[in-house]
Amino acid sequence: MAENGEEKLIAVARHIAKTLGHTNTMTEDILRIFSNFDGRLREKLSDDGVKQTLNSLDRKISCFISADATIWSNSADFYSFLDSVDQLTAAVREWTPLADDKNISSSLDRAEDLLQRSMFRLEDEFRALMEPGAKSPDSTGGGAAHHPDYSDEDDDASVEDDDNCVPVAQPVTDYDVVVDALPAGTIGDLHEIAKRMVAAGYVNECSQAFSPWRKEFLEESLSRLGLQKLSIDEVNRMKWTQLEDEIEKWIKAINVALRILFPSERSLCDRIFLGFSSAADLNFMEVCRGSTIQLLNFADAVAIGSRSPERLFKVLDVYETVRDLMPEFELIFSDQHSLSLRNEAIAIWKRLGEAIRGIFMELENLIRRDPAKSAVPGGGLHPITRYVMNYLRAACRSRLTLEQVFEESVAPSVDCRDGDDKALSSSSSLGVEMAWIMEMLECNLEAKSKAYREAALCSVFLMNNWRYIVQKVKDNELGTLLGDDWIRKRTAKVRQYHANYQRSSWSKVLGVLKVDSNSTSPSGASKSLKEKLKLFNSYFEEICKTQSSWVIFDEQLREELRISVSGNLLPAYRSFIGRLHAAPDIGKHMDRHVRYSVEDIEARISMLFQGTSSGRR
Repeated sequence: MAENGEEKLIAVARHIAKTLGHTNTMTEDILRIFSNFDGRLREKLSDDGVKQTLNSLDRKISCFISADATIWSNSADFYSFLDSVDQLTAAVREWTPLADDKNISSSLDRAEDLLQRSMFRLEDEFRALMEPGAKSPDSTGGGAAHHPDYSDEDDDASVEDDDNCVPVAQPVTDYDVVVDALPAGTIGDLHEIAKRMVAAGYVNECSQAFSPWRKEFLEESLSRLGLQKLSIDEVNRMKWTQLEDEIEKWIKAINVALRILFPSERSLCDRIFLGFSSAADLNFMEVCRGSTIQLLNFADAVAIGSRSPERLFKVLDVYETVRDLMPEFELIFSDQHSLSLRNEAIAIWKRLGEAIRGIFMELENLIRRDPAKSAVPGGGLHPITRYVMNYLRAACRSRLTLEQVFEESVAPSVDCRDGDDKALSSSSSLGVEMAWIMEMLECNLEAKSKAYREAALCSVFLMNNWRYIVQKVKDNELGTLLGDDWIRKRTAKVRQYHANYQRSSWSKVLGVLKVDSNSTSPSGASKSLKEKLKLFNSYFEEICKTQSSWVIFDEQLREELRISVSGNLLPAYRSFIGRLHAAPDIGKHMDRHVRYSVEDIEARISMLFQGTSSGRR
């Protein structure tokens, strides 16, 4: 009860000191007020009382400070030292308002020096507890050296005897874990030390003892996951195949970091700095900042790198990874100290979206720049058609992500498109983008078709390429984006090119087979039939010779075209041969005049459009 009363008196004295303010006679004023109330206060705050208290604390604390062994290795000594530090901290707090008193001021200087030395010793104790392998007397195991393997494999499976070898972790499938970086007992001791250091105003010193070990732990963990420390310039100078490998490692590393490592560090900071939320936030930021910046810089390097179309799919992987981890970023880096890291993650996520849109712009440029005269031999499938269609099909497997990316931007203008396609302007931004690319591809193919001198070959080229386009669009996400109406119109284009081919290639041949029924002279009719037969043979042979090197890449289309040619030509030729049989001076000598039977014509037609392997798919 006496001690409790004394504490109340001291509390009252503090209040009065605060009320009176600092004056030259403040100490005497306070003592005079209490002189008739309780002599114990005057005795306690007198010069002798202060010195006696300080000397007692100095003896207790100095023996701990000068000890060679760690104090926390003996639980009784550890808590005795902490108790003495608490008394010293309380004494300094009590004497500080009385610093104007010269006698007390001298003792206060000694007390603050002793407190500083105590804090330095606590800082050393803190560091010792943080060291790998350190264990409090009541700890059950573990320590900072015990890094998680993030693997279901046996420990011996990937560890080599070479001390310089850093084992690489195995893939992670379950992120619902928290790593106990330190044993519970050690965390408890660290909390006790941190509590004293923060209370005494030594937050920075405590952070300097805490942060380096945890930073090293995170850096080594990321290294074990295969992540290299690379600058943005180093990433951008990488060959693409090497960068693809690094992206795969980065995806694994950032998932483990955001879902396991950083939450574990957050938990550790909250437990060590329990009751001091600002200190916990500051230390967490100091621990995780370097590793977070390393991870974000890699993503940023990918975002600002080359816009080559082949990079799209890996950039999509990076974009989706950052997007999917944004809830973790927002949860983990929610305090004021870490806010800049969260904002940087959001900014890089947006830059990755810009990169994806930029890649599609580069694809547009690639189509636009492809030379108009680069038509393929035989009117076959052009490489640009194959490349663009396979590229868009593959890209549309990530349709939901691409829709998200393009909804964040302004859709390209559709004013220059055909009127029939303007309905797409009300579609999704991604659908508009796909239609725009198809529009440019169509213009490019039209320009290339003009490189062919024969109108029939021009039609074959366009028929080939649009048949391929329609096939690639059907029954997949690309077709869903472009719509059924778009597909119907392009299918009609293929039929139109088919009709154009028939008209420009075989109309002259079919015209020769028509017989003028107005000729009444038998000899004149025979002469006309002979001339027509010669012309037919000439035209037919020329067409067969030329078109045997032409290409119809699609087997079904090739057969449809042959059937169509046969369906028009064979009846006309059969009828023409019948007229020849009826002619008096020809019918008896058919073998002499007719070079091809109907079966021969059919056989020759079946040999059309074989082309060469270079012109096929």
